[in-house]
Amino acid sequence: MLFWFIATSVLTIHYVFTDPQFDYRMLIVGSVIPVVGDAGGGWLSALNSVTVAVAVLVVVMAATVGRRPTRRFLLGLPIGCLLHSVFGASWNTTDVFWWPFAGVDLADSQGMVFSRGVWSVVLELIGLGLTWWILRRHQLLSFGRLRAWSRDGRLTFL
Repeated sequence: MLFWFIATSVLTIHYVFTDPQFDYRMLIVGSVIPVVGDAGGGWLSALNSVTVAVAVLVVVMAATVGRRPTRRFLLGLPIGCLLHSVFGASWNTTDVFWWPFAGVDLADSQGMVFSRGVWSVVLELIGLGLTWWILRRHQLLSFGRLRAWSRDGRLTFL
């Protein structure tokens, strides 16, 4: 599931922050990175842990002291990881969500994608529709506009 996490993260940040200067590129990357843990299971499931998301936040904040533009750009990464936990319902799997505090052994952990069954397909179709709506709303369906957005990363909802 990629589009579900991308679309829900973009829409949530837009309606919560309403900041026209927010760079959505790192948010998208942050919301998709934990998908590796969703698909892989086992030790990769730790990517869905709130501990990993908070660790990424601490690293971003510590590494960008005094560099506000860089911080503003990178802050989307931990926000995306946290939103992935929200929209992926990671809290349903206590061992994964609270890793390493709920136990260190994730070797037998099943990937989240496989544990949802048909709901993964339904949510991904909804996410695909929402992504299409976002792209149409921002007129990003042409290659030229999408390429310009990839350099800028900002979305202004009309």
